[in-house]
Order: sequence, then C-alpha cells, then structure tokens
Amino acid sequence: MSLTGRQHTIADIVAREGFTTVDSLAAAFSVTTQTIRRDLRSLCDRGILRRRHGGVDLPSGNENLPYPMRQILALREKQRIARAVADYVPDGASLAFSIGTTPEIVATALSGHKNLRVFTNNINVAAAACRNASFEVTTAGGRLRNQDMDVIGPSADAFFASYKVDFGIFGVGGVDADGSLLDFTEDEVKVRETIRQNCRQSLLVLDHTKFGRPAHVRGGYIHEMSVVFCDQDPPETIRKSLSDAGVKFVLGRGRPEE
Repeated sequence: MSLTGRQHTIADIVAREGFTTVDSLAAAFSVTTQTIRRDLRSLCDRGILRRRHGGVDLPSGNENLPYPMRQILALREKQRIARAVADYVPDGASLAFSIGTTPEIVATALSGHKNLRVFTNNINVAAAACRNASFEVTTAGGRLRNQDMDVIGPSADAFFASYKVDFGIFGVGGVDADGSLLDFTEDEVKVRETIRQNCRQSLLVLDHTKFGRPAHVRGGYIHEMSVVFCDQDPPETIRKSLSDAGVKFVLGRGRPEE
C-alpha cells in the first residue's frame, strides 16, 4: 500500500497520540489545512484512520485493522524491534512464529542467519524465511484468512503442540494496564498460548502503541514471557511487573531499514 512520506508520518502520529486535529497536523508539517485534509481523506478512504469532527483517530478497537494497514503503522519502530530480536537469536535455532506484522518483520530481519528451523502458521513469515536457502520452513495446514494470510483454529493449535522449539516469537493485539495480553479473537489467543507453552523461550514483540490499546479477548500476562522486545519503555506499572518477575526487557536498537 503506497503512501507519501507525510501520510506515513501522519499515520504514525495518530497511532501514537490518538485523536489528532487537522490544525495541529497542518502546523506540524507547515502546510495548509487543505493539504492535510487531502492526506487525511486518502488515509481514511483506505481505512487506516477514522474521521472525527475536527480531526482523525484510529478505527474502532472492536476489531483489528486489516493486515496491509497494520504493515504501515509504526513500521520504523517494528524494524528496530526486529533488529534487536535478530541480535538475540543465534544461528541454528528452532523458532515458532505466530501471526502479525511484527513477527513478519522479525522473520525478514533474520534473513542473514544460517540454518534456522522455522515453524509458522503465518504465510508472510514463511515467504520471508524461504528466501534463505539454509532455512528449513514448516507451515501449519488449514484454511487461510485471506487478508492476514494465516491459519488459526484447531489445526494450528495441534501443529504448534507437535513441536518443542527454542524460541516462540509472537505479537499481541494490546496490553491492558494490569499486564493482561489482549487480542481480537479467541483463536488468536489460543495459538499464541500454544506457542508459549511449547517453546523454551517466549519472545513477545510489540511496539509501544500496544500499551493501553483496546482489544476484548484476554489470554496470559506480559510478565509470563521470557523476553519482551519493544521500541520504547513500557508504562511504569508494566515495567515493574516485568522486573519483579525477572522478565528481560529489550529496547529496539539503531536506525531501521528504509
């Protein structure tokens, strides 16, 4: 999905700050409100943002954004997270990847590794991993969700339960103030939990916009992870719960790939 640089930045601002006015965006970019309205019209027509009186915000939290739109939001932050995960995972490891745009970007960042064994229900992850001839890639069978290009449900649960891997890599729809991990469907939660229960180290990858983001299906807590990778420090209560539980927290590093 092609966006201008300004539209990309606008989407990131709204993802970070929530409701944002037309006037504040015009001032931030030193352009007219008419120019900003054209940008916002394009972003809203694609479903990335939602019109509100005087400005825009993200679409309703009752359901997740379509996959192509999630690939756009917080892309630079996700690339930083992916580089940190690539530093952490050694050559020759076995990995279970779940659904989501951040795991897909992590799979791409691992392309310089050797002899990884990848197990996934995410066709986007599988395609990224297959670009490295030394990787062994195994996918779950079943019906694909068209836009998300993934398999969820009992077949995916049974698939992940059949292996014991070194690292489970998965994202999350949102994190509540008490550390609850939230997603948008029961099947998504079940797949994530099955991976967590069948890996030696669980690696949660999420950008900062997931803290406080509403989603309605709960499954597990952030302090149950082995390592949490993020682009910014979490809220203080979350950071304390991670510290108390001995969970390693890793900040994404460096300048992302453009």
